[in-house]
Amino acid sequence: MPQFDYGKIGYQLNINGRYYNSLDIEAFSLMMKNPSYCYKFYWLEAIVHLISEGLKETSFNDIIDEMIANAWYTVLEFHIHLSGVIEGQIKDGLERAVLTLQELSQLPGNASKIEIKNKIKQHDKELALYKDQLTHMVPYRALSGFFDKCNERADWGSTQRMVSYIERVNQISLLPYTLGTGSKLKKEVYFNESWIKMIQDNTVSILGWIQYEKVKWLQNNNHEVPGLIYKLAPMDEKMRRLNSVRKLWEAVLDEKPIVDVFKNSPIVKGSYDVDHFIPWSFVMNDELWNLMPMDSALNSSKSNKLPKWDPFFGRFASNQYILYGIIHDERKPDIRKKYESCFRDNLHSIWANQELYRKGNSKEEFYHILEKNMQPVYDSARRQGYQIW
Repeated sequence: MPQFDYGKIGYQLNINGRYYNSLDIEAFSLMMKNPSYCYKFYWLEAIVHLISEGLKETSFNDIIDEMIANAWYTVLEFHIHLSGVIEGQIKDGLERAVLTLQELSQLPGNASKIEIKNKIKQHDKELALYKDQLTHMVPYRALSGFFDKCNERADWGSTQRMVSYIERVNQISLLPYTLGTGSKLKKEVYFNESWIKMIQDNTVSILGWIQYEKVKWLQNNNHEVPGLIYKLAPMDEKMRRLNSVRKLWEAVLDEKPIVDVFKNSPIVKGSYDVDHFIPWSFVMNDELWNLMPMDSALNSSKSNKLPKWDPFFGRFASNQYILYGIIHDERKPDIRKKYESCFRDNLHSIWANQELYRKGNSKEEFYHILEKNMQPVYDSARRQGYQIW
């Protein structure tokens, strides 16, 4: 992930010869320095998105709507805490705004940006308090890296005086945006023409920098969450790799009956899906040790939830052991080949390769290895807020 630092971007802009020394790129690189909450990242990200869409001015309200829409998927689909939790209370105001809107709208975690923004407008009155809280400091603090050029000190105690101060700083060093005289969420945000051009020419690099910094922040506040970099936006379903695993389970079903983990009745060929025991949205991989055949009709109901550990893990482990026995049956070389076809996409965990699927495990040893490695992942997902199904 590229870092958007002064040296790198300053060199690029000087080589391009488009902006010369009119913009303080070093100060721009400080816009996300020392954040207290995650919504500082979403503030700048929203501004970059709006500028890339051709806007020259906007309002606090529209920027915050963009922030809510951009944070929606991360908070709801993956249960990521934007700035952590203290004594059971969510710290980040943007996360609280997202959760409140979801409660009011009942939109799913994978709702489109248009759907989310339509619901924001519909519930604008109920969200006003949360949205207003997000404007208190970030719009001003985000510009603080530019203030060193001014001999006058900022008066953080007064919004009105801060707006005037920002105008004075802008006369010394062009700021990415200045603010109008509107009140609260109606306050105008005016983008500087030179910064518009720079941001439009470097949108991909700037958004990459923001994502890099955001991921570092989020990972620090969600230590147990794997694959966090993939949880900032909807994933392309084409990235899923289940074809080899399905062929393997098809071959196993031809040899022995497999019990549906949830129905406790035999899987019917042609009417089952291959799904994850611990949700894919948490583990973010398609590892064989976490995959199982299950009734297609139940798959949508299970969705993004954790199955109860008891009794479902026992049945899941039993199915995995049946698969294990068949792939090591020397009379079944074709099934062994199908297992080996899973190496590229579905067998990356060292513990699975070196312990779980090694030849010679007894049933008890196999269960123990699977449980000792899966239960901590399962428990992490529970602590992160995944619902039990």
